[in-house]
Amino acid sequence: MIDVLPAEDAPATQAGASFAEITARRRGRLRRYLYRRPRMMDAVVVAAYLLLVAPTAVDAVLGGQWAVPLLLGGVAAALLWRRSHPAAVLAAVAVLEFAVSAQHPWGSNVSAGLWFALYSVALTRPRRWTLVALAAATAPLLALYAVLALGPLDGRLPSISDHTPEDFQLISSIAAALGIVLSNVIAAGIGISVRQRRAHEQEIAAWAKAAAQLGSATERNRIAREMHDVVAHSLTVMVTLSDGAAVVTGKDPVRAAAVLGELSHTGRTALADMRRVLGVLREDTAPGAGPWEPLAAGGNLAKLLAGFRAAGLPLHYTQSGPSLPEDAAFQLTVYRIVQESLTNVLRYGRALGRVDLRIAREGTAVTIEVVDDGKGSVEPAGPALGSGQGLAGMRERARIYAGDVEAGPAAGGGWRVRALLNLTDDLRGDMNRTDDKGEP
Repeated sequence: MIDVLPAEDAPATQAGASFAEITARRRGRLRRYLYRRPRMMDAVVVAAYLLLVAPTAVDAVLGGQWAVPLLLGGVAAALLWRRSHPAAVLAAVAVLEFAVSAQHPWGSNVSAGLWFALYSVALTRPRRWTLVALAAATAPLLALYAVLALGPLDGRLPSISDHTPEDFQLISSIAAALGIVLSNVIAAGIGISVRQRRAHEQEIAAWAKAAAQLGSATERNRIAREMHDVVAHSLTVMVTLSDGAAVVTGKDPVRAAAVLGELSHTGRTALADMRRVLGVLREDTAPGAGPWEPLAAGGNLAKLLAGFRAAGLPLHYTQSGPSLPEDAAFQLTVYRIVQESLTNVLRYGRALGRVDLRIAREGTAVTIEVVDDGKGSVEPAGPALGSGQGLAGMRERARIYAGDVEAGPAAGGGWRVRALLNLTDDLRGDMNRTDDKGEP
């Protein structure tokens, strides 16, 4: 009698991989390997830098400029600390590469160290801070090549042939300056993009975690509500039947045997229901190992009312209006509201002469009303079975269908519970069905 989520509706946190695992798989095997070993990645960056500036170092050594390879080695050593001290590494690389460019301005990839340093800064600092650092690191090199193009250092570029144009050095200086600016902007832009992507991934991961927690809390509340309905109803009926069996045992053994049989049946039904609920909590429960289908409440409502009558409740049932929709979830809501209302009557009602259950459908509204003529409550001999959550559970179920539950003293004495449910467009069905009245 428990509605259980089918396998395809199970929470994603039970069947799917975590967001971190999905992100890791997207990186690829090599990237995952380097991501888990940051120091090895730093070594790869240094090796790539040395490979890029190797022609410049060789050319400088052949020309007798031994300071150039030493400065390039200093840049490579500084890049080893780009992850932990990105701003300091950027400042050191900018100074060292300016010194290299001043001595050997026409070397290949002289500003390659700035690419890696700017990427690291953009990856760890806000965008505005990165743009300021980009301008500060690029400006000295731009000034140097402006001097090379227009100032007294115009003899540093050797002629390629006799046909070298007079403004070749100017053109080369402008091209070098533009290349430095563009490469630095691209490096910083890649860093900013990666930083934004990682921040977005963190936001999605945080949202996924919050959604999983909310789903878990919702599922716990749903299972707690189902457990309350099963335990409260079954135990109340069993206690009433056991009390009745104790009274009639000496007077009518046949009647006592029938009551005890009903008591055994109720206990077995409650055990089966609890297994259904607890089966949802077990990840290793095979879908075919137990009854996972939702409750077919239409036929079970008659069995429910018969059980209450067997427990001694003077119950009268009427139904008016068109038949209820053949929707399992809606019928389960009606079933649980009726079950909880009658359980409370059986648990707390005293001197009961009549209990009326009326279910009426009029238009898009379905009304469930339970009224008893009890004369008040008497403190039970043992501890009370109620948890105080029954009315709250009924209201939660009713709100799913834009309804509510009212409970309070009836006009002529006793207690009255009235629940209103509103049908949605997909549940209205045929409004011209023949009225179905009678007692199951």
